[in-house]
Amino acid sequence: MYATEFSRKVFGDTSRLQRWLDVEAALAASQADVGTLPREIADAIGQAASLERLDLERVAAEIRHTGHSLMALIVALQHACEDDAGQFVHYGATTQDIQDTAQALEMRDCLDEAERLLLSISRRLVPLGREHIATVMTGRTHAQPALPITFGLKVGSWLDELQRAHQRMRQVRSTALVVQLFGGVGSMAAFGESADSLVNRFAERLGLGAPKMAWHASRDRVMDYVTTMAMLAATCARIADEIRTLSRPELGELVIGWHFGKIGSSTMPHKRNPEECEQIVVLARLAAAQVPVALQGMVVEHERDSRELRTEWSSVADVSHYSLTALSILDDVLADLDVDSDAMASNAADTAADLATEQLMLLLVRHLGKQSAYEVVYEAAQAAKSNGRSLREELLLSERNRLSAEEIDAALDPAGYIGRAPEIAGEMIGQADAWLEALAAEEAR
Repeated sequence: MYATEFSRKVFGDTSRLQRWLDVEAALAASQADVGTLPREIADAIGQAASLERLDLERVAAEIRHTGHSLMALIVALQHACEDDAGQFVHYGATTQDIQDTAQALEMRDCLDEAERLLLSISRRLVPLGREHIATVMTGRTHAQPALPITFGLKVGSWLDELQRAHQRMRQVRSTALVVQLFGGVGSMAAFGESADSLVNRFAERLGLGAPKMAWHASRDRVMDYVTTMAMLAATCARIADEIRTLSRPELGELVIGWHFGKIGSSTMPHKRNPEECEQIVVLARLAAAQVPVALQGMVVEHERDSRELRTEWSSVADVSHYSLTALSILDDVLADLDVDSDAMASNAADTAADLATEQLMLLLVRHLGKQSAYEVVYEAAQAAKSNGRSLREELLLSERNRLSAEEIDAALDPAGYIGRAPEIAGEMIGQADAWLEALAAEEAR
């Protein structure tokens, strides 16, 4: 409930070590491409760069002995190479070149998975919103009845936010998914005249961007990723918490999926708790907690130090675990979510007087002006709540009221005051549908 099988695989020790090996192999192959290394040397390094050929227990022991995160793996790879090829492993690079590049690959994989889940969620919401584009319900502010809306308008709001989340994910790909290959202090001195072409070829081989200079000490790229993923989890939490609230028996407007054998309480057999929705909120809070951690990692001394790396290895992994899990759980919740439109209509009818006050005030404006109209409806509404009479009765008793009983009755119908809610919802749902179709076509190409 805190990580997915996918995220565990990405950030597992063996996956991370193999990714470092992959980057070392790509470095050697790129150096062969630009003529820095003989091709046979690069090929030998590439063939040896597999955990299956290394003694992982010895690597772990050497990491503990040396206190260095990468050197033991480099030495093991060197020994696994045939002939003298191992002498050219890690040629010209610094440790952070390899590890930053590998982390960019980890972030890319997580963004790919996050995008897949976000689109799955959106594809569930489009037909849900379209089906209920005109389903009248109580709109609430500050947990109190406010004005009538439609459920389609609420779903449209979710889809609107998800599209912006997707835009941020696409943007962060251009800022965060880049290689690092600039040597010890960013001068590229070890790479000689082939430095620029080497970085470009290295990036091309790995499918990442090629920055113009080192970002060893400039960690805003990673901060972009952590913030984007945390915001994505928060969007999931907003949707999940609304589902949780609307599923309360007192409201009953949404019904969360349940199966026999699922247990809500160890002592109260009747409970069907919205555990999944609650867990999404928990995950969003944990994801948000990674943002200040990553922000602190932006403070780096001189050309680089290890403080930001060791901070990021925690915050990048954790925010990825939490955000991907939030997306995955929300996708499952929406797959089994039911809408009780009768409950929505019933609740709106029960709160019709509260939902009608703005319309009643605007009707009175024609006779009294805005401020006086507000006063009349305010006095009637507050009196009705205090003395047990209806708002209708109070308005008809008011000496300042200028509305007929028929006009008041018409205003008390929630369905008559939903404004452009169906049109707004329809426009947003149509936009989301077109967006999903365009992405599907893009993927097909």
